[in-house]
Amino acid sequence: MDMKRAIPEINQDKGRIIENIKCFALDMDGTVYLGEKWIDGALDFLKKIEESGRSFVFVTNNSSKNPAVYVDKLHRMGLDVGEEKLITSAQAAIRYLQENFPDKKVFLLGNPMLCEQFEQAGIMLDDETPDVVVTAFDTTLNYDKMCKVCDFVRAGLPYIATHPDFNCPTETGFIPDIGAIHEFINASAFRYPDCIIGKPNGYIVDYLVDRVGVEREAIAMVGDRLYTDIAAGVNNGLKSILVLSGEAALSDVKDAEALPHLIFDSVRDITVFL
Repeated sequence: MDMKRAIPEINQDKGRIIENIKCFALDMDGTVYLGEKWIDGALDFLKKIEESGRSFVFVTNNSSKNPAVYVDKLHRMGLDVGEEKLITSAQAAIRYLQENFPDKKVFLLGNPMLCEQFEQAGIMLDDETPDVVVTAFDTTLNYDKMCKVCDFVRAGLPYIATHPDFNCPTETGFIPDIGAIHEFINASAFRYPDCIIGKPNGYIVDYLVDRVGVEREAIAMVGDRLYTDIAAGVNNGLKSILVLSGEAALSDVKDAEALPHLIFDSVRDITVFL
């Protein structure tokens, strides 16, 4: 924990941090909506960001869906945005592969729509003789896929993961996410990923900075998880704002390795500072 800073007062910005923010990088579930319902005041918050001359993007670790799925969901909920407003761990993973493993064949543990997204980006997918293994949040997982990924990981191929989350929140509770899949693979192949792209790691933040074209100190990572959203901001030169509308409670902050710069009950309470 950063012992130089005290835990911030809730719903306060005494250091006037927000007035210097140019772009808000927003987590989604638990931050601006829960399931298919907006968190109270979230739409007004997004509107006020743009009215104040600032911008926002949504940043998600979830690699089971492509940006178009999120755009459709937001449209159903009454917000019309383009795919340029979406930054996903899968997009960042694609860029990582393009930069570090150009022209290499990839075994991708992922949903069909993710496989299509990788192929559209020029990534060669190969289930038989790959050069690299990439694991994502695969909700079409079956035993044949698990055997293959374990074989390739056990053989020592470079092993990359889109994100680290153990569970994915749903309207009825949690479902196992990619972190649980990694535990299965490690139990059989005795390896964890060599590189994890998504929050809290720096790869997705580097991708975010390049996409939005704003200096790091003028970007605020806003989210409800201390160990992904807040850690991603604090550890990579961004400002971080914790909202208590999702997973984290105020009592969790004192034990957090990364201390948020600001804490609000919800994004609704940030609006007055814009």
